[in-house]
Amino acid sequence: MIVRKIADCRRLAITAHLRPDGDSLSTALALAFALEEMGKEVIVVNKDKTPFPFSHFPDCARITIGQIPAQGYDAVILLECADVSRSGQEHLPGYFKINIDHHYSNDFYADINWVDPHASAVGDMALDLCEKLPMRITPRIAGLLYCAIVSDTGSFQFSNTTARAFEACRRLVLAGADPIKTSEALYHNTCPGKIKLLGQVLSTLDMRADGTIAVISMFKRDLQAVNLLEVDTEDITTHARSIKGVQAVLFFKEMEPEVFRVSIRSKGDAHAAAIAEHFGGGGHAHAAGFTVYGPYERLVREVPETVAGLLSARPGGPPPASA
Repeated sequence: MIVRKIADCRRLAITAHLRPDGDSLSTALALAFALEEMGKEVIVVNKDKTPFPFSHFPDCARITIGQIPAQGYDAVILLECADVSRSGQEHLPGYFKINIDHHYSNDFYADINWVDPHASAVGDMALDLCEKLPMRITPRIAGLLYCAIVSDTGSFQFSNTTARAFEACRRLVLAGADPIKTSEALYHNTCPGKIKLLGQVLSTLDMRADGTIAVISMFKRDLQAVNLLEVDTEDITTHARSIKGVQAVLFFKEMEPEVFRVSIRSKGDAHAAAIAEHFGGGGHAHAAGFTVYGPYERLVREVPETVAGLLSARPGGPPPASA
């Protein structure tokens, strides 16, 4: 259905979720270049700014930050948006919408819904789509899709690292993706401010529940001191997650006074998405998040206690409904 709809379109818009990550950003760009190979006119528009290190990638310069116009396009492709509001786009009600996502917690809100929780990344799904379209997968497109998968699997360390992910990457490397170049751009391109911030955040490390929960925190003043964005910090949890015996990491990030975004990274049987859903959030089995409100001193005490109870009651959490 998506292939037929794209064939009928002349002008398309692509958008990703709020606080875009490497998977959604790289896939949006790859699809834009793929559709342009077919002679389509394509724009990529995101509500939120592009985070580091992607903000330094030359291809990301084509991303418009803001709103898709209320008219003028034949369809809008939404990547990794559980619902329309997740895109932050305000002018979509009149558009034909194509929903492409690999999270099981999707509302199936679009005219065409392609939701595959078994996919390692939305970039994995985009590769399948590109292989069905009348276009050539160029080395540029292959490199972007490879970057999407590497980024979302945590360089093949997260639970979405599957045989399917490796098979997709094999096809992409054969099409011209450069694994070394991608790794250099993703993991060896850190600015000095990020290293300073890393030290500041890790200095807050607090072990809870007999060492099974690691809590780290970051305040707006920490970000402002090094001129970084909140979305630039997601990978900091990886360091705390590496601690022996830790089942879950809770990363408290101050968004506004008494408003904290909590990123969860888990491993083993600990189900991050199930924990996040308890607090009104969502995400992947081992990577999720939610928002809490109140004084930091209370939240940093009560939230880990609740999480410890959830892990104790059902270590793995409820299985994904669509898995």
